[in-house]
Amino acid sequence: MNKQDFRRFPFQLKSCVWEITLACCFRCAYCGSRGGKARANELSTAECLGVARQLAEIGCRRVSLIGGEVFMRPDWADIAQALTSRGVKVCVITNGFRMTPKLIGELRRVQIESVAVSLDGVRETHDAYRRPGSYDRAMETIRALTAAKIPVSAITALRSDNAPQLPRFYEQLQNLPIFAWQLQACSPMGNAAKNALDVSFSAAEVLRFVSETAPTAPFAVGVADNIGYYTPGEAFARGSDGVSFEGCAAGLTAVGIDSVGNVRGCESMYDARFNEGNLRERTLMEIWTAPGAFSYNRSFDASMLTGGCKSCRYGEICAGGCRSYNYFTTGRLYENPLCPNALQTVK
Repeated sequence: MNKQDFRRFPFQLKSCVWEITLACCFRCAYCGSRGGKARANELSTAECLGVARQLAEIGCRRVSLIGGEVFMRPDWADIAQALTSRGVKVCVITNGFRMTPKLIGELRRVQIESVAVSLDGVRETHDAYRRPGSYDRAMETIRALTAAKIPVSAITALRSDNAPQLPRFYEQLQNLPIFAWQLQACSPMGNAAKNALDVSFSAAEVLRFVSETAPTAPFAVGVADNIGYYTPGEAFARGSDGVSFEGCAAGLTAVGIDSVGNVRGCESMYDARFNEGNLRERTLMEIWTAPGAFSYNRSFDASMLTGGCKSCRYGEICAGGCRSYNYFTTGRLYENPLCPNALQTVK
């Protein structure tokens, strides 16, 4: 498909989450991708630069670089610059443990838009899942980045142990120079499934916390796409006034790429059944525009909804919520266990 024809294609790619390596300095018990050691056949520098070019050419305007730990890959800055030099906005998600003045200089040089630091909760909770001292290192990283004029946000994956700590954790975050705090549900995939972690928590309580906290917080407080749909306080829950959830974007406007070049609608859909193709075999344009690609979303209609979503008046709009979280918690794609309209607690 040429560029002129692609402009008429009904699904225009806007954002990408790209796992550039599985190498990591941690082996977190809940890590969905089981990060720690790089895959033996990860994309080479030349291949990654080619992927960056393809993302820009297809019209993708925003890329989040993830791992593993992004900074464990020596050529991360070359990959980032290949995107930013083409006008693509880049965010890096990090655990913050290996940050150095040199890395901060590289982040500024390649014009990273922002950095998101993963925080699991109060010090004892965070360190228990990573290593002693990792909480303090993350805090130091946040302050060092903002001192260098690099915008920083925080991301927290919620489970049974840390969700009840949110009020206490918020007290510790209030004085941090971050611009946003995103709360998301920890999905029972990867290490979380292997270790049989309890990822249950009350979505209603989390949404109540956000609605009470967001109006006066010194930074934006909101939830990711796997929590909360069509509640009275959703404008606050989404972190932006007037924004409501309009369905999973996987394969519609968003795509995920892993470190060996597999393409799926969302990088959280960490299962081979969702692989649409590999960038060593086909171009991103070919994979994105292939007939029947990403059919779970591109061919969705309300008759596919199951469970409480089937009878929900918002079901046709929200399309059953987050595909990844649905799949790993219920085994079904169109039934969300964290929907507050059903007043359910995920198990």
